[in-house]
Amino acid sequence: MHNLKCKPLAAMLAAMGVAASMISPAWADHVVTINGGRPTSLPTQIPTTMEGITGAQVEDRINASDSEDALKYLPSLNVRKRYIGDYDHAVLASRASGTGNSARSMVYADGILLSNLLGNGATYTPRWGLVTPEEIERVDVLYGPFSAAYPGNSVGAVVDFQTRMPARFEAHVKLSGYGQGFRLYGTDSRHYGKQGSASVGDRDGAWSWWLDVSRLDSNGQPVAFANKLVSQGVAGGGGVPVTGAIADRNPSNRDWLILGATNQVHTVQDHAKAKLAYDFSPVLRASYTLGWWRNDAVRTSTSYLRDAAGKPVHGGDINVAGRRYTLLPSDFAPSRGDLEHLMHGLSLKQNGKGVFDWEIAASLYDYARDLVRTPTVAVPDPYTKAQGNVNDMGGSGWNTLALKGIWRPQGMAGAHIVDFGVQRDSAKLRTHVFRGEDWIGSAQGAHVSTFNGATRLESVYAQDSWRFGEAWKATLGLRHERWRAFDGVISNAAGKPLPFAARSEDGWSPKAALAYRATDSWTLKASTGRALRNPTAAELFQGSIVDGRIVNNDPTLRAERSQTSELTAEQTLERGGLRVTAFHEHTRDALYSQALTPTVNTIQNVGKIRTGGLELSYQADEVLVHGLALTGSVTYADSKIVANPAVPASEGKRQPRVPDWRATLLASYHVGDRWTSSLGLRYSGRQYGTLDNSDPNGATYMGVADYLVADARVRYRFDRHWTGALGIDNLNNRKYWAFHPYTQRTLIAELKFDM
Repeated sequence: MHNLKCKPLAAMLAAMGVAASMISPAWADHVVTINGGRPTSLPTQIPTTMEGITGAQVEDRINASDSEDALKYLPSLNVRKRYIGDYDHAVLASRASGTGNSARSMVYADGILLSNLLGNGATYTPRWGLVTPEEIERVDVLYGPFSAAYPGNSVGAVVDFQTRMPARFEAHVKLSGYGQGFRLYGTDSRHYGKQGSASVGDRDGAWSWWLDVSRLDSNGQPVAFANKLVSQGVAGGGGVPVTGAIADRNPSNRDWLILGATNQVHTVQDHAKAKLAYDFSPVLRASYTLGWWRNDAVRTSTSYLRDAAGKPVHGGDINVAGRRYTLLPSDFAPSRGDLEHLMHGLSLKQNGKGVFDWEIAASLYDYARDLVRTPTVAVPDPYTKAQGNVNDMGGSGWNTLALKGIWRPQGMAGAHIVDFGVQRDSAKLRTHVFRGEDWIGSAQGAHVSTFNGATRLESVYAQDSWRFGEAWKATLGLRHERWRAFDGVISNAAGKPLPFAARSEDGWSPKAALAYRATDSWTLKASTGRALRNPTAAELFQGSIVDGRIVNNDPTLRAERSQTSELTAEQTLERGGLRVTAFHEHTRDALYSQALTPTVNTIQNVGKIRTGGLELSYQADEVLVHGLALTGSVTYADSKIVANPAVPASEGKRQPRVPDWRATLLASYHVGDRWTSSLGLRYSGRQYGTLDNSDPNGATYMGVADYLVADARVRYRFDRHWTGALGIDNLNNRKYWAFHPYTQRTLIAELKFDM
């Protein structure tokens, strides 16, 4: 797991895509690479921090119900996954980016972009559902914006999933089930789910193919809670007297009442993936990927409130302890989601490891259907017909086109690998809201609002990785980006659509890295890079309409500009590795939602954010006793808002959702060739959810808590075909929050057949 000591030279060269003649003999036995199975597509020639894990290791050691679980124990990473099958809030956080900054990392699967760059935030998460854990060959992470081959959204990390492509006939079937007991506030419930997947693939001459299907039926715990501040209550009579409200304190330590549990999600997700490849020659391959994902989701609510007759109360005026409150339809509103997304990927690649290689790749991600339905009047359950709104995002999506080349010039001083390319990334946001008499079934209705916009990033880049002398390696890169935002439109029910002005900007992003092999086992590395993270369509084309004009928006919203650097000392051990990395990031004009007026929040630029820290990573295939493997990491980050004229109270405070300490530990023990057991620990320290850190109470709904969580897994191979596993996530049953509550103790059982 993670960066391991090299295999023999031929295997190492194949993993790096470098011809043997271009490696100095002095480096041949000391280069640290990522090995095991299919090689990563990340630029391993750049001497900077990368970590990885193979699909076999995930299966052996980790309770992986969703593809993002493969990242659980990698250094400095955290995915805000609230429940199994969480499809709209599972944001990836990195060293200097929190779980509210989805646009500051990039996720790919076989070169196809899964990151949702239509917006930035909890509802614009990577499309993890287009990869299942069973099809993962390996997953690797490039930390920081140190490769010129990736846009500025790579400032936090680049995650690269490589999925299976068979060398011979193979077939797999897996069945799993899980259960969780959940106790919080007035909720004491059990939540169960099941999952099944099947895959088959083969290779016949020049043709190879792979088919993967799965279904997840998951009942998540409530992730939100209806509430009222005590200070909002009106003293005196009026309202229906109720019982059941629970006294609590909100993140700002103000007294409030918890009135019920909401947003308990029942999600049924179907996935299918078909891949086809044809080898025109030993070095030229064409491949096509078709991915399909469908999700039927129902969100339900439970009121804790009871009237004098013991009946639940969902709406109207209520009276709690002599104070009157008004329940809005949105307080307990259920909702329904009907989503169907399609993904296409096509590439033609020459990879001969000779003087010149090239690739042409295109991808398309399409919201073929994306409907979310919500009632606008109080209803007791998600099956009662009534008036409501339908949010239609059909037609949204993104597409990419890339032409890449790798040149390995001969006869020059040292050994060079020059990679270069031209890229275009386009995103299209389409949102139409209409009102229907039947919120469950209406296909059309009165117009409520429209919110559209598009962005396009056109880029060229080049970088040269150069080995010189016996102990040195350097990389210099430069990326130019031209960003455009256009077709921005907003409307409300009262008026015609109003356009936003188009925007365009150009920017340069230089990159540099240097490595020095100090001894036979120690290597020193330094990397630096600039990243421009342009506003997404949802961030730029914002605001509302008042008196026929657009207000509460910032037409001069600027791109984030981050300068990131790291200094690393890396030791190659006999069966593992040790790494210490000091990192620093200085970001100007960070994009955050903050108060524009006392009642309106909008996306604005935060002047300066500075983050510095230290990361320690260790891995060993064998520790103390035969069969024991250990990986672990510790990260300290001091992330402060240095300047923010819009909200001066935030200056000097910690950046939201970036904890001071993070740590992971995963120990796995093999007994013979049949038994594997593992124990994992995940720790996150103190953090805040607001820019001004005015939310010191993390142990409550909407708070952000510190936590220490233990996970366990036991896997047994019955024979060469059958394996079974039992696992427990959150073994210590920690109750912790990132605005929403995470899962509590969850038991997972698996049975798998391999042919």
